[in-house]
Amino acid sequence: MRSQKASAVPLLAYLLLFSIVIVASARDFLGQERCTPSSCGNLGGISYPFRLKTDPANCGDARYEFACIGNKTVLEYQSSKYHVTDILYGSSLIQVVDAGFASAAGSCGLPSRTLPPGATQLLGQYYGFRTNGWASFVRCSKEIKYETYREVPCLTGNGTFVYVVSGYQVRYLAPSCGFLSMIPVLDDANNITSQTDVFKLLSEGFLLYWSVGKLTTSGIVRNCANDSIGMFKELIRSKNFLSKISSLVKSQMHFLACLEDYSEDKHIEYVFHLAIFIMVLVEIAQLVIVLAILSRFLIAPIVIFAFLCRTLRSMLASVDVVEKFLRNQQTLSPTRYAYADIIGMTNHFKVKLGHGGFGSVFKGTLPGGHLVAVKMLGNSKCNGEEFISEVSTIGRIRHHNVVRLIGYCSDGSNRALVYEYMPNGSLDKYIFSSNPTYRPFSLEKLNEIALGVARGIDYLHRGCDMTILHFDIKPHNILLDHNFAPKVADFGLAKLYPKDYSMVCLSAARGTTGYIAPELISRNFGVVSYKSDVYSYGMLLMEMAGGRRNVDTRAGGSSRAYYHWWIYDRLRQDGGGIKVDDSFEIGEVERKLCIVGLWCIQIKPSDRPSMGEVIEMLEANVEDLQMPPKPFLSSPDPPNMELESSIDSSLTELSSVISGQ
Repeated sequence: MRSQKASAVPLLAYLLLFSIVIVASARDFLGQERCTPSSCGNLGGISYPFRLKTDPANCGDARYEFACIGNKTVLEYQSSKYHVTDILYGSSLIQVVDAGFASAAGSCGLPSRTLPPGATQLLGQYYGFRTNGWASFVRCSKEIKYETYREVPCLTGNGTFVYVVSGYQVRYLAPSCGFLSMIPVLDDANNITSQTDVFKLLSEGFLLYWSVGKLTTSGIVRNCANDSIGMFKELIRSKNFLSKISSLVKSQMHFLACLEDYSEDKHIEYVFHLAIFIMVLVEIAQLVIVLAILSRFLIAPIVIFAFLCRTLRSMLASVDVVEKFLRNQQTLSPTRYAYADIIGMTNHFKVKLGHGGFGSVFKGTLPGGHLVAVKMLGNSKCNGEEFISEVSTIGRIRHHNVVRLIGYCSDGSNRALVYEYMPNGSLDKYIFSSNPTYRPFSLEKLNEIALGVARGIDYLHRGCDMTILHFDIKPHNILLDHNFAPKVADFGLAKLYPKDYSMVCLSAARGTTGYIAPELISRNFGVVSYKSDVYSYGMLLMEMAGGRRNVDTRAGGSSRAYYHWWIYDRLRQDGGGIKVDDSFEIGEVERKLCIVGLWCIQIKPSDRPSMGEVIEMLEANVEDLQMPPKPFLSSPDPPNMELESSIDSSLTELSSVISGQ
């Protein structure tokens, strides 16, 4: 129904335009000479522009002259005769019949003359076809079974078959057939179904339009419009929807082509552009109607379907988020993996991240795509003591400044620890550089890293159910995530103790040369406690501030072999900005780190601050910090530098022996 309405839109536009031009054409009849109408047989009222041969010379137009033969009004054209059966002055039409078909409805024969539809004018250039209905006769040497081919039995014989085809033109001529003749028929006769039908139809004749002299602009438009509308009516008889659309386009193009044939008329050009404008409006209207139909029956279901799909996807996504959350919750506790799982997640240990005394670290991927670092333990000491210590301590830690243990493997002699992956590696490769002027971090970032490490250590000391002592704080064990946020790692030497314990019993010292607290070497310096981690952290701060290691073997016997003692003297002497190795000046942040670090490395554990106090000092302004006492092992003055160096060397040797145990 909607498609029929859409197809009717251009017809309404045509009718509106043509009604205007028909009214305008009325002026063509005003002022013409009027005579007494004549008649011939049953046809009366013959008047201007028509005339009979017997009419006075001043009546009618000689170019539109009829003959009255046997009470029949006859239009003669090149030895062919057509009977005029009706004249429609209001529509500028006459109805004519081929003389061969006018005598009786049952007559049989071919038209006296072929009148092809391609000719735009007929009968001495003063008449034109008003119809798009045609009857075409063809003769075939074989019998044709096409639906559009209607046999004419009275003309068939002697091994040949004569068919009549209705329509605007013969669209398909069978290979065994030849064209005979064609003649127009009335518009309302669209189907030929039998012999009686075709000759009865031909006896009714067809319509011609006329114009007086040269066609007027309104007449040209009217004739082209009638021709196009008739063509459209004939083409839309197909039941195919797409063919109806193409029929509309063809009829519109035919109308424009017809106007172009009369381009010599000075007014037709304006009409031509007006017609294009109207057709564009019609096409837009049709497009709106089609879009409305599609929106209701096609686009709306698609939108609803897309909305339902999106809703379902959101529901599934929310379920997936819940499942992912549950999996993450499950991984909060260390998962035990088989050795085969370790091989799979590391892709047969393809990517190696590092190597140390404990073994090697490889990059791995969990089934969900989460990156991990797999630490494969080699010959672990104390029958797996390091492995047990690391799993039991870090497995219960949840802090953003402490690396998380995701899982572990203990499959026979194969032992591994699975950590969260730290893409930026360890801190040591950033603070120790061969170029003393190179600073990979800004001063603010350096302070943030120092604070992050302090908070992580403070959490180990006070944030868990039991006190966790790391015993190996150093740049190599500080890992950096993708935002360079620090995380304390490597708990192989860690120990757990109840919080009310003020003293820790160790069978052997543990730590790394340059970071190990004095009480871990000799109990004469004090008891082992959480202050041992504070000492190591102080050494770390000194290295971060100066960008060099605390123990410099290249410094020989000078007091600068231990950087922290040397920097203390410089801070005391200058009281403000100082230069390290005459290469760069230490600013406020480095000065703060040095002062806090010197507080942390006091020889007596009781003189050192707790990690909570360290955090407060790092968050304070450098002007509010007091200089600590000089470390006990430092030389009181430069003349005793040789004694200081001797003590330093003894300490280094002792620490090396302990580290190698």
